[in-house]
Amino acid sequence: MVQIGYTMMTEQAGPRDLVEHVVQAEKAGFDFSVTSDHYFPWLASQGHAPNAWAVLGAAAQATSRIPLMTYVTCPTTRYHPAVVAQQAATVQLLSEGRFRLGLGSGENLNEHVVGGGWPSAGIRLEKLEEAVGIIRALFEGRTLTHHGAHYDVEHAKLWDLPDRPPPIGIAVSGERSCRLAGHLADLVIATEPERELLESFDRHGGAGKPRVGQLPVSYDPDRDAAIDRAHDQFRWSGLGWPVNSELPHDGAFASATGSVTKDDIAQAIPCGSKVDDFVEAVRAYTDAGFTEVALVQIGGDQQAPYVDWAAEELLPALREL
Repeated sequence: MVQIGYTMMTEQAGPRDLVEHVVQAEKAGFDFSVTSDHYFPWLASQGHAPNAWAVLGAAAQATSRIPLMTYVTCPTTRYHPAVVAQQAATVQLLSEGRFRLGLGSGENLNEHVVGGGWPSAGIRLEKLEEAVGIIRALFEGRTLTHHGAHYDVEHAKLWDLPDRPPPIGIAVSGERSCRLAGHLADLVIATEPERELLESFDRHGGAGKPRVGQLPVSYDPDRDAAIDRAHDQFRWSGLGWPVNSELPHDGAFASATGSVTKDDIAQAIPCGSKVDDFVEAVRAYTDAGFTEVALVQIGGDQQAPYVDWAAEELLPALREL
């Protein structure tokens, strides 16, 4: 049975609201939760970008059952990998073993804030591979000194380690990232229902490991309102990873999506309150081989009615998949 997740989307709600939302999601019966880790929203209309790790610490204390996960953290630019290892170990302790560390090669949107330019995709994957090695070494309790191609670590040690380190997921978008994930990850992460990505992950060592997808949805009893909101806040989602990873700020995303119509959004994102539309969108992921799907309800102020509806109608229907 596919596991259905709830997304704390930091781009569309403030920190206290995000924690309240995941508490509601736990009560509603969602199987797991994920949180984005952004410094900028994709579009100004989303309006938020609190620190994800502070939110995760609060969520770990406010909930008792629901698993938590970054979806995803870039451990290569804004954060040094040694710092990511410390943050992840701490959240694993606070959550009593409910945390998974999702990692990716990042987006210019968030990483540009520390300066230094934005490297090519190949260099970003090199940095990610080295970062994962540093994080795993620290999870093992080692005192680490490392001088690599991209990172230096001097006499680092994690003094508070959980009995079970957080499983590491790696986000994939092509053959090279699938090869990296297959070799290094405990699970794979993807935002499109592409079977080819999972098959590549399997070929490189990922067979049998969890695979986690993500799907934007826009619930509203008024379908036109749902479409309007999705167009206003989520029209960037159809640009694709090669574009989304390169644009530097919300204004660039607004410019790049100027020709996206509401009809385009209505075809790409399930909108309204017809359960079958949402079930079929999730089915695309399960048919591709995903074992978990995290849903993103669009609109920070629309979480409570969505969670209530999901508990009463959507989650029971998805249990039939």
